[in-house]
Amino acid sequence: MENSQYEQRRRAVAAALPERKLDCLLVAFSPNLRYLSGFTGSNGALLILPGRSILFTDPRYKTQAAQESTCKIRVSKGPLVLDLLATLSKAGVKRIGYEPARMTCDTFESIKSRLPLRASLEPVTGWIEELRMVKSAAELVLIRQSVETNSRAFEQTIARIKPGIRERDLAAELEYRMRRLGAEKPSFETIVAAGVRSALPHAQPTAARLTPGDLVVVDMGAFQDGYASDMTRMLSVGAPNAKVKRMYRAVREAQLAAIDAVRPGVTTVSVDAAARRVLAGYGLDHCFIHSTGHGLGLEIHEPPRLGKRDRHRLRPGMAITIEPGAYIEGFGGVRVEDTVVVTETGCEVLTSTPKDLHIV
Repeated sequence: MENSQYEQRRRAVAAALPERKLDCLLVAFSPNLRYLSGFTGSNGALLILPGRSILFTDPRYKTQAAQESTCKIRVSKGPLVLDLLATLSKAGVKRIGYEPARMTCDTFESIKSRLPLRASLEPVTGWIEELRMVKSAAELVLIRQSVETNSRAFEQTIARIKPGIRERDLAAELEYRMRRLGAEKPSFETIVAAGVRSALPHAQPTAARLTPGDLVVVDMGAFQDGYASDMTRMLSVGAPNAKVKRMYRAVREAQLAAIDAVRPGVTTVSVDAAARRVLAGYGLDHCFIHSTGHGLGLEIHEPPRLGKRDRHRLRPGMAITIEPGAYIEGFGGVRVEDTVVVTETGCEVLTSTPKDLHIV
């Protein structure tokens, strides 16, 4: 992504400081730090002041920070907090915005106990996350690439698997394929759950083998160039029985109904409700135990959330998942998930992998 985009974001934040009654903003949460500076190292802090921004890091990242960011770079040989405090004192700032949900108590107390006289830490909640919800054209290109890598990894893997493979070996193969195709890493621990364990929405892969008659949930995502993708597809080991077919049909119809509800101005709760209405028609609404979706980008889970009590209004450029499911303890579960982008007139489904129940 071009440095001009990071600079534009920092200027927008700096311009909004007065209306928030702040003299500066301190950002140390990695996704927000990357969003505003381009810096991808594991240790950094960004101070945004009117007219300038300073990126603090340690000697390990001196060269990397200069390559990734146009901010003024300050390399600290000791704790970043000490150089940060010295800069705050020299700048004479009084009201310092910080992200309370993104800062450890230890860091907060360390800064607070050393603040210059009459300076204060002012909590700022969700400001940068709100900005991140609507993706730029450049971000959508990266998300699209991540989605395509994820789909190709799934398709390459599924074409080769046979009954008897272990859940954890299938998960490892999916992650190996996505890395070979360009991903840095999975965007979360890949979920592969077979048989009755498919009723666990976030099951971890085990040494259990896929056996005939199993229903298998595969939930996977890739991080590529820093941006996440997310997809869930279902496998059947051998021909599915009538109950599985009905359950799968219900969830697939619910997912399509939710996608059809996605457009600018619609509330997230109404998208969730569209999925639940379909499942209710099948008598499976009580088996849907999580939200219909979530935003994704620099994090695999980020605002907006698409659940029963979430009332964000969708806007063009939002990247979200649509993933209703139904789970019956002792039998199994079904979930179908795509990555979707809100457009000016509706939405675009980025996930290219067919939604059919894959027979292995």
